[in-house]
Amino acid sequence: MAIISKEALLRVLSSYNPWWKMDAVNPKLMKSYKRFAFYEAMKWLNQSTLRRTVLLTGTRRVGKTTIQYQMIDTLLKNGVLPQKIIFISMDHPMLKLSEMNEILDCYHENIYPDHDVYYFFDEIQYAQNWDKWLKTIYDMQPDTQIVATGSASLALIKGNQESGAGRWTIIQVPTLSFYEYCELLNVDRPELPANLKITPLLNQSQQERTQIMLQLSKVQNHFIRYLQVGGFPELALADNDVLAQQIMRDDVVDKVLKRDLPSIYKIRNATELERIFIYLCNVSSEIVSIDAISRELNGVSRPTVENYIQYLESAHLIYQSWPVNIAGKKVLKASPKIYIADAAIRNAVLMDDTILSNPIEMGKIVETAVYKHVAAFYYQQAASVGYYRGGKRGNEIDIVVECSNQKNIHIEVKYREGAPIPDNDAIVELSKEAAASIIVTKNSDDDGVHHTKSGKDLIRIPAFAFLYLLGHAEKQGYRSMI
Repeated sequence: MAIISKEALLRVLSSYNPWWKMDAVNPKLMKSYKRFAFYEAMKWLNQSTLRRTVLLTGTRRVGKTTIQYQMIDTLLKNGVLPQKIIFISMDHPMLKLSEMNEILDCYHENIYPDHDVYYFFDEIQYAQNWDKWLKTIYDMQPDTQIVATGSASLALIKGNQESGAGRWTIIQVPTLSFYEYCELLNVDRPELPANLKITPLLNQSQQERTQIMLQLSKVQNHFIRYLQVGGFPELALADNDVLAQQIMRDDVVDKVLKRDLPSIYKIRNATELERIFIYLCNVSSEIVSIDAISRELNGVSRPTVENYIQYLESAHLIYQSWPVNIAGKKVLKASPKIYIADAAIRNAVLMDDTILSNPIEMGKIVETAVYKHVAAFYYQQAASVGYYRGGKRGNEIDIVVECSNQKNIHIEVKYREGAPIPDNDAIVELSKEAAASIIVTKNSDDDGVHHTKSGKDLIRIPAFAFLYLLGHAEKQGYRSMI
């Protein structure tokens, strides 16, 4: 016997799908600005010969549901019959109590009988046996298209391996890039050449680089606020930054730590999970030791720490960056660097008013932002993003992009006055092994060419300019190289 009556179920579905009656999506449900992930998702949805289920994954409030509404709006404007499109939020209490077949039967019995439809599932991981249902729908209903969202990528990836092989395409939706933030707020933006990339700046004249930096200076004043609250679309648009950070703590962090992850992974002690996350916020951009975390947190077992770090990564609250080998150089004991997934999350959790005036903390924040941008830029390519630490002195390169078909890209974040780079620094010593070596600096006038004794030049570029140009290149479709 069904717990929820079909009448009640239909009322819930109708409330989520106003286009069945109004032939349009409520404008309040979608933003006019479209994220890069929207275009990527539509590319797969429009494939006529390569049918794939599209899975959008990312943390809470990052805009996954908005992207789904924008996709629905696009389908309606392209002439798709409104009744052929259904949005189902598996996070709704009544829908959680319903079996998937009950929900779909209710829709087909009352709204649209055939199966040439578009299913939009929101927070799909809350549905029982969701992966098997997606497989069944894909296999048994060849005229059906599916777009789903989920906040726990580990669950989605596991389902992809077990049921979705050859059927699913997972699209990560990271927090807003600095470029997207500036576009969303519609600030005065630089006028840049469409094909502008970062590494070719080495080959330009100083005059040409100066002109580019003058254009990029238009967005410099927005950089600090972006680091504070800018990663989440709705919060970026808020006019109260203190309240925005509180919402970030409540809706993004607390709900994930105290509700989502315990529910998905059957965690009994959410307090330990929260303590580990706060610890990681404090050490973001540092190499961490699992044993050290276990000791610091009064004996939380090593397996628990390892599992919880995996869960936090699956919820898109952290990144793990692993050491890479460069030209046969010995890599020191493999421990990951941990980065909080967005600098704004770290700031909201730590609630330290002195962070912005603390050079060490600002260095951590900016390195966190740089890693997030680089990881998001390269995630679809045959590349991994890690770090290097080795040699006799244990010298480090903050970020190394490992490319399968070319030399690596080395990035060192020096967000400080002067940003000195000595000749024995790893990024200088290993510059000949790199396709490009980039020093990310602090001040707007700290840009240009860094000459080395080896003859291999490095490029110096301020953090705000580096992040903006990455987004500019992404928008233009240049994903093969920075």
